[in-house]
Amino acid sequence: MACYELHIGSEGPDFERMATATHSRRYAGRMPVAPARKTGTWKMAYADFLTALMAFFLIMWLISGVSADDRAEIAATFHHKAAPTVTMTAVLPNSTASQLISTLKAKSGLADAGDSVILTREADGVRIDLVDSARRPLFDSGSGAFTQDGLALATAAGQALSHFSQGVSIEGHTDAFSAAGSAYSNWELSADRANEARRALITAGLAPSRIRAVTGLADTHPLDAGQPHLSANRRVSILVHTND
Repeated sequence: MACYELHIGSEGPDFERMATATHSRRYAGRMPVAPARKTGTWKMAYADFLTALMAFFLIMWLISGVSADDRAEIAATFHHKAAPTVTMTAVLPNSTASQLISTLKAKSGLADAGDSVILTREADGVRIDLVDSARRPLFDSGSGAFTQDGLALATAAGQALSHFSQGVSIEGHTDAFSAAGSAYSNWELSADRANEARRALITAGLAPSRIRAVTGLADTHPLDAGQPHLSANRRVSILVHTND
């Protein structure tokens, strides 16, 4: 190996020749190579784009198979809407009303129904709302006939009411959806639901003479006024006139 003595501060032809000789020996036989270019990164970005696009169309396809009622429930979930709650109306204590509420709360089939049964003290008496929910559907969408769960709730309510003598009013309700171009409106549907409840209560032991009114209110009295399309608005409301 050739050795060269370099002096700091040296300049001139001798210095340049020594530097050239050192460089030539160190890189003898080598050709300058350009830095490698990364040519595959665009493929990864393109693959990510295609994956995201496929996921988007998959979600759209799944949503297209969901009914309007289910979409409303999903929207309510993402908006953190809790199950409908009813505020108690301030009324004077009534022993019959208190006894009725205690009986209903202890009744098998109602006690474990959760938010499918709502009891409310009102000026006219005690209101029992049998409410449709995804966990316990009361009616099929567009149907006036009880589901198996709905019939079980109405039967339990009728059995509990059979031990009392006060008059009863029954109301049928729907959500805000309606069949386009159909002559069967929400008015007919809500009336059918009210009469379905009337028949179930009578079969369970309620005396027919105690029934004062059977009314279909369509979607005019939603349980959740802010979400008229919510399935919880499909319900049967039973008012027991305990103040008579």
